[in-house]
Amino acid sequence: MPALTYEPLDPATVNDPYPALAALREQSPVHWHDGMSSWLVTRYADCVAVLRDHTVFARDRRRTGTTVPAASLSVQSLDPPDQAGVRSLFMNALRAQDLPALEARARTRAAALLAEVDRRPTFDVMAEFAAPLSLSVVCDLLGVAEPLLAEFASASDAIMRSMDGGLEGARIEPGRRAREELTALVTSWFAETGRPSGLLTHVRTHTPPGAGEAEELFVRNTARVMFQGGYSTMTAALGNALHTLAARPEAQERLRREPQVVPGAAEELVRFDGPVQGTSRTATRDTTVGGIPIPAADTVVLLFAAANRDPAQFPAPHQLLLDRRHNRHLGYGWGTHSCIGTRAAQACLRAALDALRTHPTPLRPTGPARRQPSATMRTFACLPVTLRP
Repeated sequence: MPALTYEPLDPATVNDPYPALAALREQSPVHWHDGMSSWLVTRYADCVAVLRDHTVFARDRRRTGTTVPAASLSVQSLDPPDQAGVRSLFMNALRAQDLPALEARARTRAAALLAEVDRRPTFDVMAEFAAPLSLSVVCDLLGVAEPLLAEFASASDAIMRSMDGGLEGARIEPGRRAREELTALVTSWFAETGRPSGLLTHVRTHTPPGAGEAEELFVRNTARVMFQGGYSTMTAALGNALHTLAARPEAQERLRREPQVVPGAAEELVRFDGPVQGTSRTATRDTTVGGIPIPAADTVVLLFAAANRDPAQFPAPHQLLLDRRHNRHLGYGWGTHSCIGTRAAQACLRAALDALRTHPTPLRPTGPARRQPSATMRTFACLPVTLRP
């Protein structure tokens, strides 16, 4: 049986966290981690129970006496009922978008990106496919002009790395500065007029006229989170999915033979190796998780990567089953704090799978891939592949 250790930034764990997560889930499913000063929750049912109970488990740390910077207050950090107005505003704006048309444009963009690299001996999935496609899709959804990819990717990476600031404090300040830069960009979008379409136009025109300064701040911060978080999550999901498929020619062949499998495959690829590794909550009172006492004010970290391979929820969890049924994975979170852009992210992934399966040649790895040293987001720094026969 594997040793009962979990060091999320250890290179071996970054490369493959699943053996350590399986050991935790089997031997100590609710486990106190001294280094993280948190309870690690690994079973699917326990994770869902915590996510459902907003009264006992707070996402908004202000409820337990912690000061939260104004820039960090968004629909993702507020709890019901405080988040209801802003979340409803964004969800209604999302429903108003023509997502099938967005997916069709994403498919065209994905095919064009593959055509640009298909004769090269090797190319980097992350820099030359996942990142440009994700930025294109999220800007299309929001209805804004694309910023320069290199500059935006650098700021997004700093924000993503700062989510592990509790493990490495040096990551916090670069992330704060990057948030300020993106907040200024998003604020400029809200000041513009005359945009004919897009999610942000809907949000701006449907924000209640009497909205106070605090609510307007939540709206702008949520737009920034949707922009940056949507990009980073899509990029990570695409990289993980294409890495999984490049190592499994038989899966690519099935997608070519059976296009009807694509929607289910997009879900299964996220379950199998998802982008979001987990999230945290704070206990507002003494409680229990999985029969383990949790004192008030303690933090619980819900490890989605472990829950998504829980055999109690997913039969044959370590197998990639493109037609898996009842696949209610936690790849994008759960409930009111799930990623607002989940539908757009999955549309992007389906578009990429369609472009890949209709490309004349399959994807193959050409060298060692390199993971980003991140505990919160599972993503690649470099993923070399080829489309040459």
